[in-house]
Amino acid sequence: MMMTHSPLATSTAKDSSSTATDRSHDLLTSTRGTLSDLGTGKQKSMTNPGTVTVKPVDKRSWDYLIRSGLAGGLAGCAAKTIVGPLDRVKILFQTSNPQFAKYSNSWFGVASAMKTINNTEGVRGLFRGHSATLLRIFPYAAIKFIAYEQIRAVIIPSKKHETPFRRLISGSLAGITSVFFTYPLELIRVRLAFETKQGSRSSLRNIFNQIYNERSSVTASTDAATSTVSSAVEKVKPRLGLANFYRGFSPTMLGMLPYAGMSFLTHDTVGDWLRHSSIEKFTTIPNSGKDTPHGQEQSRSHRPQLTASAELFSGAVAGLISQTCSYPLEVIRRRMQVGGVVGDGHVLSIRETAQKIFLERGFKGFFVGLTIGYMKVIPMVATSFFVYERGKWWLGI
Repeated sequence: MMMTHSPLATSTAKDSSSTATDRSHDLLTSTRGTLSDLGTGKQKSMTNPGTVTVKPVDKRSWDYLIRSGLAGGLAGCAAKTIVGPLDRVKILFQTSNPQFAKYSNSWFGVASAMKTINNTEGVRGLFRGHSATLLRIFPYAAIKFIAYEQIRAVIIPSKKHETPFRRLISGSLAGITSVFFTYPLELIRVRLAFETKQGSRSSLRNIFNQIYNERSSVTASTDAATSTVSSAVEKVKPRLGLANFYRGFSPTMLGMLPYAGMSFLTHDTVGDWLRHSSIEKFTTIPNSGKDTPHGQEQSRSHRPQLTASAELFSGAVAGLISQTCSYPLEVIRRRMQVGGVVGDGHVLSIRETAQKIFLERGFKGFFVGLTIGYMKVIPMVATSFFVYERGKWWLGI
């Protein structure tokens, strides 16, 4: 008996065979992909295919240190470049430069000062000292962010240890660490920005030599003979040394405690609020987070990324609060940094500098230039945190 196959049966058999083959191919490809991901430490999440489960980040590895340092350095350079002209004017106000003191109490003083600088020195004058700024800010920002990540990992080893005080201490110690290593470059930058003389511009080398060779004037003595001898000795043997590059370092350290501490504390706290489940769909980038392996708590590197507007907002709030808390000490620091340029060259202590500021302008003297400080710090800190967080994301950390 001869059997015949209908066209429909033949087609069905072929489709079934093709489907089985496709499924086998997909299964093989999926298996290979999974093995490949396991080899690199990555694995697709079964609960949320849009995210990736990764192993905990080793923050002590050289790879992490280099990448986080690069992200931090670029963040600092981007932030300082945006506010370069405002930074120049603020330094002139804080140090009571004779040519610009008249603008410091005016609502339009910032614009007037920038116009004067542009008319007398050109656009380059608005970025006076910016080369020294970039030379300093890259290592400063890199060290600051690296130090924060490392110190935070020690002080806050797990979620249960995360408190506002620990965040504050982590940020403060990170700021102090970065300032200690980069303060001499900051002093050179301030000296360059303070100069307003026409026809003679000091180079980085000249400023370096000037600071290195500066010596304090002889203080008054009750014995005229002793004063004469001391003056002669000082003329023959001037006080030289690298210690001059740390003039104003004490108020800088004191100011950095609230500034860096409040900056990191506020940024992280506002970031947590913006990632709350009730609003995260409006403030975070979809599928930008990473699933945490089962049994482990979510680390900061696995959190979803904030949108550009949300990240800039958290940084702006951080800049506003940190600037307000630390500004009086910043004014004292600036006055001490230019102590060898104006006056009789006598190196004033923190207390003497504060008394001098109070006698000159009263309590308001400690907040002179605060408006321009806000105009500078708010966009600067916002840009810095934005570029840093995005930089870490792009670099895979």
